[in-house]
Amino acid sequence: MTSYVALGSSFAAGPGIDPILVPECARSGRNYAQLAAERLGYDLVDVSSGGATIDDVLTRPQALLTGGTVPPQVEAVGPDADLVTVTVGGNDVDYLLTLLRCSARADPEGVPLPARAFFGTPIDPAAVHAALADLPDRLAQLVGEVRRRAPRARVVLVDYLTVVPEQATPAFPMSEEHRLLCADVGRRLEAATAAAARVTGADLVAASAASRDHAVGSAEPWVTGWVFGDLLGGGVAPYHPNAAGMRAVADLLVEQLSAHPAR
Repeated sequence: MTSYVALGSSFAAGPGIDPILVPECARSGRNYAQLAAERLGYDLVDVSSGGATIDDVLTRPQALLTGGTVPPQVEAVGPDADLVTVTVGGNDVDYLLTLLRCSARADPEGVPLPARAFFGTPIDPAAVHAALADLPDRLAQLVGEVRRRAPRARVVLVDYLTVVPEQATPAFPMSEEHRLLCADVGRRLEAATAAAARVTGADLVAASAASRDHAVGSAEPWVTGWVFGDLLGGGVAPYHPNAAGMRAVADLLVEQLSAHPAR
């Protein structure tokens, strides 16, 4: 049986999508890895975790919002792994944090009271752009470590679904200046993932491109809008994949694996 390891942040884990298997990691039983493995009959080890950065995947235990830690995700990759998918990098460049802080600026009452001070802190575009410049090399380093641990594994980088709509919408409260800033960060995150795939020869599933017409506020969104569930309990998180989005990414992954056999 094909051995499959899924690594990544919340866009891999699937917060708020029932059933939640591991609330402290916001890990859903219907995220794209779970759906694809079920369809293909793969033996899946899913260690994706909301909030994870590249360092949390590669080298350090991830501190969880609920307390405690989980080991570096790459420790789940053994020499027998046949397939490894990776969705990470957004937290390294504060993508979601920037989205949330920009929307909090436009709609402070929409933020749960305990989180208002955190989301109300200033946005730092310069720090975001500096982190984006380093991201292709850091993702390439991650691919290299996966291959060191699992030399025969097929590595697939799955990028982030498009969040930012082309035009203002009530589901996405934000000034036009901030909407453009967030759209630029999303595009550069997409480009960094594609660059890392090119440099390393890893496969790429471009969820970003496939979801252009499914951003927040669209007729058929693949991501949530400006809504907050019980984040500590694995509830709905704003600006994250919804169930339709996870199904769409799973479709893309299955198509990639089926149409383009491992080299």
